[in-house]
Amino acid sequence: MAELIPIDIPVWRILPIELLDAPNSPARAPAGRFHHSGQIAAYASLSAEGAAVAMKRYLTDGIERKLVPMRLTCERALDRRSDPDASIVWQDIHAGGQTPPTWAISDEARLLGAQAMLYTSRSRPDLSHVVVFEPNCLSFVGPVTDFMPDN
Repeated sequence: MAELIPIDIPVWRILPIELLDAPNSPARAPAGRFHHSGQIAAYASLSAEGAAVAMKRYLTDGIERKLVPMRLTCERALDRRSDPDASIVWQDIHAGGQTPPTWAISDEARLLGAQAMLYTSRSRPDLSHVVVFEPNCLSFVGPVTDFMPDN
């Protein structure tokens, strides 16, 4: 059985400017790497660089975003950074009409009572991200800064 661990770590989110008043808001998309069917998930990275890497796929949508430093404090986190299935390109599988294996991974974490789950960046395995199933575990640290993506 997977071990749930307490964590208290800094994390970074890159958020649309309309969410800056509620920086622990969950993702608005109906489905994501680790959420589906009305589930709650807030995505963050363990570094500002990791947050920028995670957002590269979405930068053509024309939405203005800011970098938001936060703190994740929870008693029950699952570390899946050694699981390569947690870092696959889920969008292609979903677009093909199949269920992404990432959904089964997060469903299992939720059943275990995890409040958050760590995973490795797909494109930069030296970086880590986190999905937070209970966004009240996220607290604003600040200050909010401009998000300057690499070109």
